[in-house]
Amino acid sequence: MSDTHPTRTVGALPDAASESTRAPVWLTRLVWLLWAASLGVLGVHALTGATWAVPGVVAVDGLTVVMWAAVTFFSGIVHSYSRRYMAGSERLRSFFARISAFTLVVMVLVAAANTALFALAWLAMGLLMADLVGYARGWPQARAAASLSRRYFLASSALVGVAAATLWTTTGASTFSGVAAVADSLPTTVWLVVAGSLLLAAMIQSALVPFHGWLLSSMTAPTPASALMHAGFVNAGGILLVRFAPVVTVEARFMLLIVAVGAASALVGKLLRTVQTDVKGRLGCSTTGQMSFMLMQAGLGFFAAAITHLILHGFYKAYEFLSNGSDVSRTTPGRGHGETPSLTAVGALATGVTAVAGGAVFARLTGEGLHADSGLLLAGLVVLTTLHAARQAIGHAGVSPAVRYGAVALVFLPAIAVYGLVYAAIGDLMAGSVIAAAPTDLTAVHAAVALAFAAIYLAIETGVYRRSTRLYVALRTVARPDGRTVLTNTEAYDEY
Repeated sequence: MSDTHPTRTVGALPDAASESTRAPVWLTRLVWLLWAASLGVLGVHALTGATWAVPGVVAVDGLTVVMWAAVTFFSGIVHSYSRRYMAGSERLRSFFARISAFTLVVMVLVAAANTALFALAWLAMGLLMADLVGYARGWPQARAAASLSRRYFLASSALVGVAAATLWTTTGASTFSGVAAVADSLPTTVWLVVAGSLLLAAMIQSALVPFHGWLLSSMTAPTPASALMHAGFVNAGGILLVRFAPVVTVEARFMLLIVAVGAASALVGKLLRTVQTDVKGRLGCSTTGQMSFMLMQAGLGFFAAAITHLILHGFYKAYEFLSNGSDVSRTTPGRGHGETPSLTAVGALATGVTAVAGGAVFARLTGEGLHADSGLLLAGLVVLTTLHAARQAIGHAGVSPAVRYGAVALVFLPAIAVYGLVYAAIGDLMAGSVIAAAPTDLTAVHAAVALAFAAIYLAIETGVYRRSTRLYVALRTVARPDGRTVLTNTEAYDEY
C-alpha cells in the first residue's frame, strides 16, 4: 500500500457545447456582462454625477449604481461557481434560471422609484429565494424549509405592501420622491403604521431575532444559493430602510428603537453562534449578528455606513459559504472546542490599544465620532468590532507573542482605513439621491443602551456567560432549526 496521498483534483467544467449546459454558460456570461455594464454606469455617475430615470418608475441614482455593481458581482461569482458545483443536477437549467431571475429582480428592486414596483420586486425576490431553499424537491425537509421560508417572506412582503398602500391612500404619494416630500407631515397614526411595518419587514428579511428561524432552517438550499442568500438577500432590509429613510428619520425616538432592536439582536445572535455545531449554522448566526449591526447603523442615522456594511459583509459571507467545504473535517468536540484562547495581560493590552486606534483611524478618515452626536456610537461599534477581530487573531495566531502583538496592528489598522475610505466614497455617491447620513443628538437613553451593549458584549467576549447552564439550554433551544427541515438520516443524501 503506497504511503503517498493521491493529489486532489477538481473536475473540468461541463462541456459548454452540450445542450444541458448551454443555458448556464450563457446566463453566466450575461451576469458578468451586467457587472461590466454596472461598473461603467458607476464610473460615469462618480465622474459626472449623472443620473437616469423613467419618471415615476425607476431611477438610476447613486444608491442604485453602487448596489448594481455589488449585486452583479456576487451573482457572477455564484453563477461561475455553480457551473461546476451543480454539474450533473437533473434540474441544472432550472437552478440557473432562478438565480439569474433573482439577480434581475434585485436589480429592479434597487432601481425602483415607485413604491408599488418596489413592493412587487420585494415579493418576487422572496418567492424566488424560497424556491431555491426547496431546490431538492425529493427531500421532505427541503420542501418544509421552502414552505417555512415562504411564509416569512410573504409576511415581510405584506408589511412592505401595507406601508406602500398606507402612504398612497393617505397622501397620494406613490414614488419615493413623493414620500420624501410628505414624510414630515404624516399624521401620527399613519406614520406609526408605516414606520412599524417597515421595521418589522426589515427585521424579517434580515433574519434578526426573533425572526431568525427561517434562516437557520434554510440549510437545505444548495451552497451557491446559500451564498446568494447570505451575501445578498438578507441585505434587502438595509435597502428598505435607506429608501424609506425620510419616513423612519421623522421621529428620533423611533431611530433609538431601531438601535435598541439591532443591539439586542446582535448580542443574541453572537450568543447563538457559540452553541452551533455545524458550519452553516455558525454562518447563519453570524449573518443574524451582522445584519443586526447594519440595522444599528441605520438607527444611528448613518445609512451610508449601513450600505457599506452590507456590501463588505456580502464579500465576506459569499467567500465563507463558497470556501468552507474545503475546511470541513471530522473532529471530536472537547473541552474548549471552538473557544478563543485566553489572552495574557500583554495580549489584552495589545488588543485594547489596537481597538482604540482603529476607532481613531475611522473617526479621522470619516469625521464620525468627532462630535457629540450618534457618530460617537458609530465609532464605538468600530472599536468593538476591531476588539473582537484582534482578539481572535492574537488568540489563534501560530507565531511568537512578540510577532503577534506587533502584526495585529499592522494588519487591522490598514483594514479599518480601507473601510473608512469605502464608507466615505459610498456616502459621496449616495449624497443627493437618498439620505446618506442623518445623525441624531445623544441622549441619556443612547448612553444607557451603549453601556449595556458594551458590557454584555465584553461579557460574551470573555466567556462569562458560559457559567450558566440554564443560559446554554435556552440558547440551544432558540438556535434549533425547525425539526421538519433537519435531515437526520444521512443515507437519504445518497438518494438525491
